[in-house]
Amino acid sequence: MALTLPELDRIANLARLELQPEERTRLLTQLNGFFGIVETMRAVDTTGVEPLAHPVAAIQDIVLRLRDDVVSEPNQREANQQTAPAVERGLFLVPKVIE
Repeated sequence: MALTLPELDRIANLARLELQPEERTRLLTQLNGFFGIVETMRAVDTTGVEPLAHPVAAIQDIVLRLRDDVVSEPNQREANQQTAPAVERGLFLVPKVIE
């Protein structure tokens, strides 16, 4: 997959970015290079390869040190939403930004 300048312009417009001409070409080259790396990785046959929970697990057995999932902060939703311009059913309301 390769992006074209019109596609990049559309993405920049959706992201509300104003790109200069030299930035556009540099960014297009960088993004297409990234997509090239992704395509190379997708071409690798990973059939039968088990995913790792941690990279070190490939060379030694490890036990993940996970903490208990407990609430450590009080619920301050109402206090935090007092200064919000718009709230509905406990959620912040924001303007739509997608065309």
